[in-house]
Amino acid sequence: MAPTDETAQVDQQTSPFGTTPPTLPPGGDAPGQGARMPRWLPRAMVLALTLVALFQLGSWAFHQLIGLLINILIAFFLALAIEPAVSWMASYGMRRGLATFLVFFGLLIATAGFVTLLGSMLAGQIIKMIEGFPEYLDSVINWINSSFHTHVRRVDVQDSLVHSDWLRKYVQNSATGVLDVSAQVLGGLFKLLTITLFSFYFAADGPRLRRALCSVLPPARQAEVLRAWEIAVDKTGGYLYSRGLMALISGIAHYILLQALGVPYAPVLAVWVGLVSQFIPTIGTYLAGALPMLIAFTIDPWYALWVLIFVVVYQQFENYVLQPKLTAKTVDIHPAVAFGSVIAGTALLGAVGALIAIPAVATLQAFLGAYVKRYDVTDDPRVHGHRTRRSPSFRARVRELLGR
Repeated sequence: MAPTDETAQVDQQTSPFGTTPPTLPPGGDAPGQGARMPRWLPRAMVLALTLVALFQLGSWAFHQLIGLLINILIAFFLALAIEPAVSWMASYGMRRGLATFLVFFGLLIATAGFVTLLGSMLAGQIIKMIEGFPEYLDSVINWINSSFHTHVRRVDVQDSLVHSDWLRKYVQNSATGVLDVSAQVLGGLFKLLTITLFSFYFAADGPRLRRALCSVLPPARQAEVLRAWEIAVDKTGGYLYSRGLMALISGIAHYILLQALGVPYAPVLAVWVGLVSQFIPTIGTYLAGALPMLIAFTIDPWYALWVLIFVVVYQQFENYVLQPKLTAKTVDIHPAVAFGSVIAGTALLGAVGALIAIPAVATLQAFLGAYVKRYDVTDDPRVHGHRTRRSPSFRARVRELLGR
C-alpha cells in the first residue's frame, strides 16, 4: 500500500531513535527569536550613564574649586568673628559697610605695625649675628683645638666653606627656586585678598544674606537657621575674645621676664609669644618660645634656659588654671573634645582646619544641646565616682576567721 502524504510527513518527523521531537510554536521560529528587550532597560542604562557622568563632573569641579571653597569658609568665620563689633557700631546709626571698613582698617594697621616691628627686630638680629659670626667661629675653633689637640685655623675653615660643592649646589638651587618662591608669595597675596573681600561682603551684607537664606525656608526652619547663626556668632566671637585676653596676659608675663633678663626687643617678642601661642593650636607654644630663646641665647645661654623654663611653667598654668576660667562662658567645650577637634580639623583642612575647628565644634555642640532632651540624674553614689559597698573582701573574711 502506497504511503499517503500524511504518513510521509509523519515518517519524516519521526526520530531515528523512535522518539518524536516537540512541535514548534506557531510561526515556525526558534525559541528566543521572538523575545524582545524590555522597554525600561534603555532608559535605565541612559539614566545610569547620565548619573555617572554627572558624578564625575561634580567630583572634578569640586577638586578644582576646593581652594576657593576653603577661602570662603575662612572668610565666613572671619565675618562671624567681627560681627559683634560691626553690629555694635551699626546700633549707633553707622552704616554696616563703613563699620566693616573701620574694623578691617584697624586690623590692617595692627598687623602692619606688628609685621614691621618683627621684621626690623629680625633684621637687626640677623645683622648682629653676621657681624659676630667670626667671634663665634673663633670660640668654637679654640674649643676644638684645646679639646682635641688639633691645629684648625679660621682661614682654612672659610676656604673650605667657600670652595665646597655643597655651597655651590645650594646657591644654584636657591637661584632656581626664586621663581617658585615668588609664585608662592603672589598666590598667598591673592588668597589673602580673596578672603578679605568675601569676609567684607559677609559682614557688611549680613542681614541681607540672612534674609535671602530665610526667604527659601518655611517659618519653622527660619527660626532654627537664625538661632544657629546667632550661636555661631556668639561662639566664634567668644573664642576670639578669650584667645585675645589670654594672648594679652601671656604677652605681659613674657614681657616682664624678657625685660628683667635684659633681652632686646622685649615688647615685640612679648606680642609674638602672645599671638602665636594662642592663635596657632597645638604647636603654637613651641613656635612662640623658640624665637625669644634664640635671641636670649645670643646674649647668654643661661638666659635661654630661663626662658625655656618660664615657657613650660606658664604653659601649665595656662592650661590648668587660666584657660578653663576664661573659656568656661565663651566656648565651654571639654579640653579632650577641643584637642580632638583640632586634630580632626588639621587632618581635613590643615592649618585652616586647626584654626576654625574649636569655634565650629562649639557652635555645633551648643546648637545640638538645644534640641537634645535631658533628664534629672539619679542620686546614685556611682554617679559621683563612689563605689557601692559590697560583700566583705577575702582579706576581711580571713581576719574574721582568725579573730574567731
